[in-house]
Amino acid sequence: MVECVPDLRWLSDDEQRAWRLFLQFQRTLADKLSSDLAPFGLGFADYEVIALLSEAPGRRLRMTELAQVVVSPRSRLTYQIDQLVHRGLVERIKCDTDRRGYYAHLTDLGWDTVQILAPVHVSGVQQHLFGHMKHEDIVALAAILERAVDGLQGTGPAAELATA
Repeated sequence: MVECVPDLRWLSDDEQRAWRLFLQFQRTLADKLSSDLAPFGLGFADYEVIALLSEAPGRRLRMTELAQVVVSPRSRLTYQIDQLVHRGLVERIKCDTDRRGYYAHLTDLGWDTVQILAPVHVSGVQQHLFGHMKHEDIVALAAILERAVDGLQGTGPAAELATA
């Protein structure tokens, strides 16, 4: 049972509406982007991993770094990487400086796959997200998200406001 917190301020109606819409948006956008990639046998989460690896130096990241970037529990990421390894898109390489550590490395097939899927993904983002916005909306959204991320990470002006 949840204990009542005496000084808890519940969400205002506007906050509640924004929160619910944010959750609905997040799920719906991820579903749409996954649907766009489904004909290629990958979902949005898989594309995110191989795209991140394609942008990393040497097309590889330590598994721990990758888990932090994709905000995924290690067990889920391990399973996801297993699936990508099975498909030949990613390989695991033992870390030479840490006997327990591994890199996820994008294979040549993985690189070719990113090259094919990137235009599909970009088109989906443009259609499903930015296609419903004016330029000013996009700029405002970026500013709002930047403040939110800064606040979550404890950096930037948003963190300074939270501690004031």
